[in-house]
Order: sequence, then structure tokens, then C-alpha cells
Amino acid sequence: MQQFREELLAAQPQVCVERALITTKVYQEHQDQPLALKRALMLKEVLEQMTIFIEPQTLIAGNQASSNRSAPIFPEYAMKWVIDELDQFEHRDGDVFHITEENKQKLRDIAPFWAHNTLLDRGLAAFPPHSKLYYDLGIIKSEGNITSGDAHCAVDYGRMLKAGLRDYERRAQEKLDALDLTDYKNIQKSYFYRAILIVVQAVKDFAARFAALAEEQAASAGAERRAELLAMAAALRKAPYEPAGSFREAVQALWLVHLVLQIESNGHSLSYGRMDQYLNPYYEADRQAGRITEEAACELMCNLWLKTYTINKIRSWSHTQFSAGSPLYQNVTVGGQTADGTDATNPMSWLILKSVAQCHLTQPNLTVRYHKNLPDDFMKECIEVVRCGFGMPAFNDDEVIIPSFIARGVKPEDAYNYSAIGCVETAVPGKWGYRCTGMSFLNFPKALLIAMNDGVDPASGTKLCEGIGHFREFTSFDQVLACWDKVIREMCRQCTIIDATCDMVLEQDTADILCSALTDDCIERGLNMKEGGAVYDFISDLQVGIANLADSLAAMKKVVFEDKAVTPARLWEAMQADFQGEENARIRALLERAPKYGNDDDYVDQLVVDAYNVYIDEMKKYHNTRYGRGPIGGVYYAGTSSISANVPQGAGTLATPDGRKAGEPLAEGCSPSHNADKNGPTAVFKSVSKLPTEEITGGVLLNQKVTPQMLSKEENKQKLIALLRTFFNRLHGYHVQFNVVSRETLLDAQVHPENHRDLIVRVAGYSAFFNVLSRKTQDDIIARTEQEL
Repeated sequence: MQQFREELLAAQPQVCVERALITTKVYQEHQDQPLALKRALMLKEVLEQMTIFIEPQTLIAGNQASSNRSAPIFPEYAMKWVIDELDQFEHRDGDVFHITEENKQKLRDIAPFWAHNTLLDRGLAAFPPHSKLYYDLGIIKSEGNITSGDAHCAVDYGRMLKAGLRDYERRAQEKLDALDLTDYKNIQKSYFYRAILIVVQAVKDFAARFAALAEEQAASAGAERRAELLAMAAALRKAPYEPAGSFREAVQALWLVHLVLQIESNGHSLSYGRMDQYLNPYYEADRQAGRITEEAACELMCNLWLKTYTINKIRSWSHTQFSAGSPLYQNVTVGGQTADGTDATNPMSWLILKSVAQCHLTQPNLTVRYHKNLPDDFMKECIEVVRCGFGMPAFNDDEVIIPSFIARGVKPEDAYNYSAIGCVETAVPGKWGYRCTGMSFLNFPKALLIAMNDGVDPASGTKLCEGIGHFREFTSFDQVLACWDKVIREMCRQCTIIDATCDMVLEQDTADILCSALTDDCIERGLNMKEGGAVYDFISDLQVGIANLADSLAAMKKVVFEDKAVTPARLWEAMQADFQGEENARIRALLERAPKYGNDDDYVDQLVVDAYNVYIDEMKKYHNTRYGRGPIGGVYYAGTSSISANVPQGAGTLATPDGRKAGEPLAEGCSPSHNADKNGPTAVFKSVSKLPTEEITGGVLLNQKVTPQMLSKEENKQKLIALLRTFFNRLHGYHVQFNVVSRETLLDAQVHPENHRDLIVRVAGYSAFFNVLSRKTQDDIIARTEQEL
């Protein structure tokens, strides 16, 4: 496994064109087919024709592209940016991909078929003209929604392993046979059921291709490798079509289906769910029967994580800046509670922690579900993994999330079975619809500037909405709150319009058959996930720059309207000048001395709570496109899991009233602005816990940074455990994760990247190798506050 890891880290990410070429051919030949059948035929042909290989070290088979760490092109989602950026892939400032001239030409050859014929093309054309202004000006960003398919979910892997894909095939066939086709709605359902039959057979045949290859390689292999290959082939001949009968079969089946889901769709944040819960029965049965040792099981799990890391995705440069480090957000959840409220940790929980730590990679994303009875020894083990310095595990709090789900109508037994999805968002595996979060990104600080400018974008001069007047003429802080109230409600409304447009186009143009089949109650209802097939369907937009909004409001209230040290007109003038010049720099210094979010100061903390609640109040008026079509929910909740959006959205935002200069990154997640938190981690936790967490079910993302030296002391590890238990038990925090790296190391890695190939940092709700990040994202991470205990 170590040799395999070294080869993967040394691999140069390539652009793979195989899927693009096969997909184009299928779409050309089957343009007359209903969408569901066309999508099923596309997946069938890709799985039949794509290059397959079995690495000499691997114990499980399955590859996404023609070589490991290569990224397929998904032309049905977007093609114009691919052609426009072909010659720039190798010259990017981060997230570099290589492509041969021959493959560039192959993509150029198929591009004419996709002109004005992709999801992105149709999405941009479908936006209502006024709403598109918000998109074009970078106030509301939703490119990922119209360049990706299903994801931000976890399918029911546990059920799939127990029943095998043959059970899904059986159910689809029974439903198809029972349809009364005189009802036109059932004709559409028949396409979905027929598509499931095609896809299940395609996955079965895909497994058989690898089984045959393993048997072929075994014929000329040495004794030890021959045994490994024949065991691999035997597992592939059985699962995932048949139920898994052993730990090895379960891991192989799990990997193959997880892989196919990501070949089917350009989505990301496809997560493994509560893996310790559904794999442990196979592990313990094999242990008790003497079929496997802990060491052999750990090797299989390491192999799974290495294979998980082989999956890659290329995004447009504009989208890449929102997802720096090529993350796939494949989250694995351990710990938590059973449906009766007892601790759910088991031997597999420990094995997952151990194997993820040994691999020291950016994938999978590891989350521990915290609850008040989480065992002390398991908590200590989690801190030891945190010490390894790759940003994992993150901690999500059962004591907040479970009641929040139940209050929204999720059945208690389902709420207790939630898992982390992607970054820090949460959902019920196998029962939740498309995108539990990750819809549009709304730039809060830019919204504030527009509100202060009477509804006009100060960067472009574009009139976007009605305001209440200009900040220059304001005479009280109440007018600031009033202008925010008016404008942010309109922007919330525009987010909903943009989201609905994206989802409408997605439903018309894409259908991910396997993902829907593995999600209840899609087969029962005869509807895919985008049509309302899931049991639950709640979504969230993402709000960016929470701390900047807090600090800006506090600075205006304190400096302008209470101390009267600066007039509104003079502050606006200084901001428009980007605080350049001696007098403007003095004004900036006054703003920077105002109370700051992250220091347990009610003066500023309550301001952002009140401002955020305006958005939340407005958000509750709206529904997604699946509302009233079957799922429980169909409504919005808030979310702060803004990934790396704080950097590009900051780049497009002028100077703000907190003293931040134009173009500088915004604060990420719900974390304080860089070095604004002066009173230590306890104060940060207290400030964050004042947010309306019960309403931010889409994720309250908090990053903290500590030095390796600090966690080298046993007393500090115990302090951190006590701090975490207080944050979750008493303050009811939602989430926290840690970067364990010193500023000096990061600075040296910028100068000598060759000496820090293994350096991993937590970017937002995910980790990335430091060296692949853009310089701006690196600088943003370096600038974060280093906490002391």
C-alpha cells in the first residue's frame, strides 16, 4: 500500500477524453430516446468500452479513467469552457492538469455537437434576465449547479450490500410489469424502470470485465499475487450483483458501485455514509470465523482509501477557485448513536480511524459524529488522528443535528442514522434527494455594499433592486439595518429563482439512474431524484462572509453612529478609495479597532445573529422544485459550508466597512476573520454558538488552526478534548475541524514546495495538498489565526 500511495502521489493528473468520446457517440446515435434511457445507454456504453486496469499492488479493482488521478470530461454538462481553457490546463495557478495535443484535438472534434447543447448552455439561457445580473456580477454564484449531476448525497450502501443489485433489478421489473400505460404518467415511469434494468446489467458486466482481467493476470502471476487476483475475481463474479458474503466482497462491491456513480455523473460530494455501521457486521463475522485478521482488514481499508483518492475532477477555472485543490468531498462518517440513542462506535469505527490516518491523504473526508456519551478512549484516538496533521477528522454534533432533523419532519430512526455529506452538511443516507446543500453561493458582504448604495452594485453601477436610500445620507444605525433587511430579502428571492432555474434544467437534461435507484423511494414512486423520488428533500444555499458582515455592522455602529468619529459620507468615500491615503488609512484603523466577531462579545455577535435571521426569515417562504411532488420537505434551510468560495468572492468585492481592502478574501465558513479573534478558541466557540444553529442545518462550518507543537503535550490534548466536549455539550456547537500546522511550515512550503509534498491542509470543509492550491488560497490559509490552549 505504501508503494501504491507513492505512485499515486507521483502521478501527474491528466485529462481523460474516453468518457467524452463515448458519451458523444451515444448521444448522437440515440437523440430520439427518452432521457432516462439515453442516460442508461450512455452509462452502459462507457462501462463496456472504457479502459480498465488492475494495479499490481491493489486488492480491489475499479478505475474511473484511463489512468489514476486523471479526470474525465463530461461533455453533456459543459463543453465551451473546456475548449476555451484547453491550452491553459497546464498553466493554471493551482489544480494543474496535463493533456496531449492529440486529446485536445479529439475534444475539439466533438465540440460542435455540444454547442448550445449542454446543461451549462441551457442553464445560462434559462435564467430570467434580471436574475442573471446577480449571476454575472458574482453576487450569486451557481456554476456548479449547472455543470454537475446528482451528488451531495449518500446512497444506501448498507442495503445494497445486503440485497445486491439484483434486488433493485427485481423491484424495477415488478414495477414495470404492473404499470397501467393508459395513464400517461406511467409511460414516463416505464422509461425509468427500463433504464434501471439496463444500468444494473451494465454494472454486473463491468464487474465481470474486471473479474476476467484478474483471472487473466493470475495465470502468469506468482503464487501470492495469483491468490490475491483470484480472490478479487471471485468477489467480482458475485458482488455487487449478488449480496456480499464476506468483508472482502463487501469492500469490493462498495468500491465498484461508488466508482460507477461517479462515472455516471459529474456531481461531487458523493459520500460513503455511516461506513462503520454497515461494514462492521461483515468484519466481525469474518474475524470470528477466522477468515480475516485485523491487519488484513486494515490493508483492505487502506486500499479502499487509495482507490478513493484516484478519483479526480476537472472544473472550469472560475469554478476551480470555489473548489481549490480538486476536492471530491467523499465523506466517511463514523461514531454517533444507534436509533435507540446508545453509542454506535464499534471495531470498524476504530479501524476506519486507523486506516485513514495511515494513508494520510485528502480523500476520503473523515467525519466523527460526536455525542455526549462518545467514549473517552475513542475521543482520545480521534485527537491522535487530528495530530497527524491532515485536517481530519471533522466533528459533527448529534446533539444539534438530530433534533434539528426531527423538528423538520424527519423520522427519529432516520434522523439518528444521518451522515456527513461532502464538507459538513448532513443528510440521511439512501433517503435524501439531490443536493442537501451546495446550491447558490450568496456573497453577504457584497450584498451589504449594495444595500448601502441604494440597491446599486458599486463595482459596476448596475441597479439591482430598490433600496431605502444611500448610506451617505443615513443618520442612524437603524437605517443600516433597514437597508440590509430590504436588500437581503430580495437577494434571497433571487437565489431561489436561480436555484429553481438550475433544477428545472437539470430535471429536463440529466437523470442519474443508478444514484436514483439506490435512493428510496425512487423505485417505489417511479421518479428519479430530481423529479421528487426521495423520501426527504431539503436543500440550502450557502452564505459567504458571515464574519465580515458581523464586523462591518459593528464597525459602522460603533465608529460612525455611536462614537461619531467618522461621518457616513466620509466612510463611504474612504471605502471607495480602498482606504488609500493617510486620512483614509486613519479611518481604516478606527474600523479595525471596533468589536470583532469571534471574541465572545455580544455587541458584535448579536448584530450578525439579527442580520442572519432576516435572511433566514425570508428563506422560509420558498420551496425547491420537488416541493409537493412526494418528498417530505422541499424547503430551504441556511448553510455556511462555503468551501473555498471566500477567496474568489472576496476578489470580486470592494472594500468593506470592517476595514477589509478590495479583493482580499472574505472570512470562510462561519469562522472569524483572520486574526480578528484575540481571546482564544473558547471565545471563538462562544461566538459561533450564538448563531441560529438550529436554522443552519446546511452546516455551520468552523475551522480552527493549532500548531503541532501545541498538541505534542498530553495536557494540551486533554484540554482540547475538554474544550470540544464543552463546545458540543454546553454550547451546542454544530461542527469544528482543525488545521495542525505552523505558519513557518506553510511559508517554507511556498518557497520550497519540493520539501513538502505530503503537506495537507484543511481548506474549508475538506482537505487538500498545500502545493496544488493557488497562491491566493495558500495565503488565505497562512493568514488564519493560530490558537493556543
